[in-house]
Amino acid sequence: MVMVSMSKLEFDRLEVLLGVQSGRLRVEDACTLMGLSRRQVFRLLQGLRDDGAPSLVSRRRGRPSNHRLPDAVRQLAVTLVRERYCDFGPTLAAEKLAELHGCKVSRETVRQWMMADGIWTDRRHRLPSPHQPRRRRDCLGELIQIDGSEHAWFENRGPTCTLLAFVDDATSRLMLLRFVVSESAFSYFTATRAYVEAHGKPVAFYSDKHGIFRVNRKTATGDEITQFGRGLCALNIDIICANSPQAKGRVERAFGTLQDRLVKELRLAGIGTMETANAWLPGFIASYNARFARSPANAKDLHRPAPADDVLDEALAWREVRAVSANLTLHYDRMMLILEPTPQTRALARKQVEVVNYPDGRFAVRHAGVDLAFRLFDKFAVVRPGEIIENKRLGEALAYVQAQQAAYPTNQRRGATGRARPPNNLEAPGVPTRNSIRSGAISTLQAE
Repeated sequence: MVMVSMSKLEFDRLEVLLGVQSGRLRVEDACTLMGLSRRQVFRLLQGLRDDGAPSLVSRRRGRPSNHRLPDAVRQLAVTLVRERYCDFGPTLAAEKLAELHGCKVSRETVRQWMMADGIWTDRRHRLPSPHQPRRRRDCLGELIQIDGSEHAWFENRGPTCTLLAFVDDATSRLMLLRFVVSESAFSYFTATRAYVEAHGKPVAFYSDKHGIFRVNRKTATGDEITQFGRGLCALNIDIICANSPQAKGRVERAFGTLQDRLVKELRLAGIGTMETANAWLPGFIASYNARFARSPANAKDLHRPAPADDVLDEALAWREVRAVSANLTLHYDRMMLILEPTPQTRALARKQVEVVNYPDGRFAVRHAGVDLAFRLFDKFAVVRPGEIIENKRLGEALAYVQAQQAAYPTNQRRGATGRARPPNNLEAPGVPTRNSIRSGAISTLQAE
């Protein structure tokens, strides 16, 4: 008995041709089903009558391609890759073969050759990379993991907000918890100040790659730092960015526990606002650390004394440079600031000054360390149409938009009850249409 290996296309053609032979299908139907002309259908029928089903099998099967590269080219390419580029990817290896050795082979061909010779493993067959545990730091305050988690912490009793957490790497101790509207630089300014005032200055913070902690532009150089990084540098605190969430597993696992326990504790306490929750959190932190914290390997505390209040004020603030116009005005954060016309400020026309924005809302305009008198001329909307909003600030931006829309008149508010009228009385019999309501209101006004 002869076994014939057929593809799905060839097997489908066999079924159609057998139907034509038995009279169940017409030739025109076979042409439509197989997408072939009448001449090709009769040719396949003749082959089926003469040689049977094997006549439908492609004669090219099992034969090398006519466009296959010579074996000498493959041997040269594989030898060069194995000797010099064994840790290169197929794309880079193909580029180097063409650039340095004149062996021009497509990257897909190089990929297939490398996989056949065991030099390269495709993504589907790679073993998952393990995230092995990292040994804890030895001392308290040596490394503090920081992160924020947006969650429905108050369930339906309050709006969704973000919880900032400072977790010590050596002990898994909760050093600070604070509810904020969104994860922003000013939120971290305020939380970091509270941390330093309570515990002192740690050696380093360990965070993710969010734009608050790291300049993520493709054109950024290694010397650029963010506003938060500049503030930590002024306090002599290092900032280290983790390459993956697993690398800062202490704070990630802490959030997994907090999203269960803290939510239920807030429910039992009947707390539904951030202000009340922040005042209540110290007691929860004490009970959490008593349950989950562990002793450090070294009892030495590496926290350094906290600096004076004025040093914290100047370090943990947003600073930007702005140019002064000939009219002694400057723009900052969608606001126009007007400098008071004094002999000192008149000399600053067309020059640059520094705008300092403190977390408590205060502003200062400085030049050469001297504060300049100014007044606010105008302030524009917080959210502009089409403005790009970071993912972690989306909740705050939507809350502002909803508050603005709630102030609109009824006829301009989407979904307002005053606009909920059926377009005609066919959808709701007995309810007057929008036009009839409007005409009735006009006639009533005229009658009055």
